[in-house]
Amino acid sequence: MVPRSTLVAVSAAQLAAQLAGHVVALRRRRHFDVPFLAGSPDHLVRDWLWFGTAFSAPPYLLGPQLWATARLLHGPDDRARWVLRWLGTGLTFGYLSERCTRLRVSPGGFDPVETPVVVTGWGCAVALAVLAPR
Repeated sequence: MVPRSTLVAVSAAQLAAQLAGHVVALRRRRHFDVPFLAGSPDHLVRDWLWFGTAFSAPPYLLGPQLWATARLLHGPDDRARWVLRWLGTGLTFGYLSERCTRLRVSPGGFDPVETPVVVTGWGCAVALAVLAPR
């Protein structure tokens, strides 16, 4: 089983990437754009509340991640591990479905600000999905 401290560190890094992604998305007006559904740069904050931005999840996913990370910080908790595993899995597919994310990790799509945010967030989401199970 992966040590709690490792899982807490990965989740904290993922949350930091989400925060950085949110700031970058707001400043650069990067709305969510997934298959069959896209946001609007004019309604970025409203869309973030329900769907997230191109580089960050909506607050109703960040809350449980904060809760689970705090629980694991204080001691072993199987429910918190379960939450992080499922959030990591969902975020992994969320990053994969986002058009701007796919662009930033494709050849020729490198951006010195956006690409590191995407790679860190996506990588930590995958790590949560893989490391969180008991």
